Amino acid sequence: MSKRGAGGRGKGERPDTMASLQAANEELRAKLTDIQIELQQEKSKVSRLEREKSQELKAEHHRAMVTVTELKTKLHEEKQRELAVTRETLLRQHEMELMRVIKIKDGEIQRLNGLVLTLRDGSTDKVRSSLMAEVEEARRSWEAERVRLQQEVQELRASKKSTEEVLTLAQQACQARTAELRSAHNQHQEELNRTKRDCEREIRRLSQEDRDMRRFQLKIAELSAVIRKLEDRNALLSEERNELLKRLRETESQFLPLLDKNKRLSRKNEELALALRRLDNKLRFVTQENMEMVTMRRPSSLNDLDRSQSTSYHGYTQDEREMEFLRLQVVEQQHVIDNLSKALETAGYVKTVIERDMLLRHRRQESVRRRRSFRACRVIETFYGYDEEASVDSDGSSLSFHTDKTPDTEPDESCAREDTELRYRQLTQEYQALQRAYALLTETSGGPCDPEKEIKTREQLMSEIRRFQSRVSDLESALTQQGLDVTWVEEKQALFQRNQELVEKVRHMEGEEMRLKNDIQDIRDQNELLEFRILELEERERRSPGLNFQPLHFPEGLSPLQIYCELEGVTDIVISELMKKLDILGDNANLSNEEQVVVIHARTVLTLAEKWLESIEVTKTALQQKMLDIQNEKDLFRKQKGYLDEELDYRKQAMDQAHKRILELEAMLFEALQQQEGSRMGDLKVEEGRLCDTLTEEERGGLKKAMDQWKRAVMCELRERDAQILRERMELLQLTQQRNKELEEFIEAQKRQIKELEEKFLFLFLFFSLAFILWS
Repeated sequence: MSKRGAGGRGKGERPDTMASLQAANEELRAKLTDIQIELQQEKSKVSRLEREKSQELKAEHHRAMVTVTELKTKLHEEKQRELAVTRETLLRQHEMELMRVIKIKDGEIQRLNGLVLTLRDGSTDKVRSSLMAEVEEARRSWEAERVRLQQEVQELRASKKSTEEVLTLAQQACQARTAELRSAHNQHQEELNRTKRDCEREIRRLSQEDRDMRRFQLKIAELSAVIRKLEDRNALLSEERNELLKRLRETESQFLPLLDKNKRLSRKNEELALALRRLDNKLRFVTQENMEMVTMRRPSSLNDLDRSQSTSYHGYTQDEREMEFLRLQVVEQQHVIDNLSKALETAGYVKTVIERDMLLRHRRQESVRRRRSFRACRVIETFYGYDEEASVDSDGSSLSFHTDKTPDTEPDESCAREDTELRYRQLTQEYQALQRAYALLTETSGGPCDPEKEIKTREQLMSEIRRFQSRVSDLESALTQQGLDVTWVEEKQALFQRNQELVEKVRHMEGEEMRLKNDIQDIRDQNELLEFRILELEERERRSPGLNFQPLHFPEGLSPLQIYCELEGVTDIVISELMKKLDILGDNANLSNEEQVVVIHARTVLTLAEKWLESIEVTKTALQQKMLDIQNEKDLFRKQKGYLDEELDYRKQAMDQAHKRILELEAMLFEALQQQEGSRMGDLKVEEGRLCDTLTEEERGGLKKAMDQWKRAVMCELRERDAQILRERMELLQLTQQRNKELEEFIEAQKRQIKELEEKFLFLFLFFSLAFILWS
């Protein structure tokens, strides 16, 4: 019936599903056409935007090129104007200088003519006085002229700096404008690339949607085939379910007698557990009474103790027989419990085997069914998103209502089965708890727990305690009968404790001494590390290149400026030829191109001379900084020396205190030994030797000798160490003083060399400046 109903319903639903699928397919096709139209429109828009952007970028690039060319032309014109102005100013200055020189020469000629006339007319004294006056006047005019020329040189340098600043400002403005144009070009390029990327992303998205639409159509066809297969499989599964229910009823009818047997065994197990508890309580009560009977009578002497031991031996054997009898009963009950538990385990095993078989069959069928459903119902990608087994679950649920329903088992049988299962679970839990408790007990006791051995050991310990207590009481009574005082025993014990305390103090002081030795060794290691560091610094100072200011030896035919120019890379200038040309130009009035080149070369030589002066200043500052660093290192060494001296004094004080403490402890130990000798009694030497271990005369003498030797060795070691430290400090101080002297001499030599170089370079600078000024 169910099969026919399912088949009829499937036939009635198939045209509806096909119609819905066709309608969905038509809608998807319409959407696909719309999306294609939109894609074409977007493509046209993107192409139009690309054309517009490219045209705008071309126009912007053209404008930027035009502005750059205009700026270049303006800059060139400004440079040409500035060069023309400077050329005119230089020509005017040159003409003025020529006129001035002509006037000076005319004055010199007239003066010489006057001198010749005076020489012809006057005497030699007048000539000499007039010559001296002329020389003085010429020197004054030369000084005034030199000052004026220096001022003019400074003015020319200032004008040169101002023109260079204007040029740098113009170059910076040009660079800023080019940077702005470049940034604008980069921005336009980035916008164009971004629009390209957006268009490509949109195109990829639309193509992906087209592919998804085709894939959805294929998925719809696959799902329709899967629905048909699932309908057939559902009918088969309903038949299998009916067969499984029949088998389940048969197995339950076979399982009921086993459940009854399990109930009976569980009741019997509970009764045996109660009997075991009662026997344990009885055994505990009997052992307690036995211990009370033994401890009721305390012997007053050794004879009573022997008699009580002999009588208790016979009584203990009788009690031991009773205990053995009870132990055998407990063992028999334990065997019975083990047998019953084994039977219960077999019954439970049978039950678990049956249940396992049923569960395995049921799970196997369910796994087969799920596997088939999982093979058919994988993750489906629908038009609205991803759906997992949506249509399959809905169809299965709709089909499950048309399957045949078989009647369940009776309520009484189900209740009885639930009770038995609950009881069985409780018993298994109790059994597992007992096993865990037994395992914990064996772990804590260090092995398997045996109650008989524990009782025996406890009884032996109790008997030994009682025997020792009786022995102590007998000794006390014997001492009181002899009339001796018991207080000397307490005093002896106190003295023994004091000796122990003194020994502990001695050990503590030895540990303190070892700690101080370790501290001294650490300080020595630190000192060695500092010395090694000083040597390392000296070696590094010796090996480092530093500032090697060696005097320059110039070969014949080469001037220092020539060598410096060659080092700077200027090889097309010869200083000797330049000097000759300057001398020749001093007599010529007109300038040619070669003369202008010579003037430019002279200017470059002067700039290189300025650089040389700057390098000399840099070396001077470097030497001053090095001198300051050396002074700082010297101060640091002094501070470290002071710190180490303070640390050494502190360690000496600590050693002195430790030595005093050792002497005090020795005195205390000697006093304690003397008190021990005075309090010793002659008639109880054996007991006194047993109670405390004292030192003999030979041992004390050996101890004193060892202490004296140790003191002498420690003092000698301390003296040697102090002497070694002082020697090392003196050597270090001498080395630092010698190093400071060497560095001071080196600095003085460098200062002298710098002064000589400054004087030489100043002379050269003045010579070339005068040659440059008087080149006409």
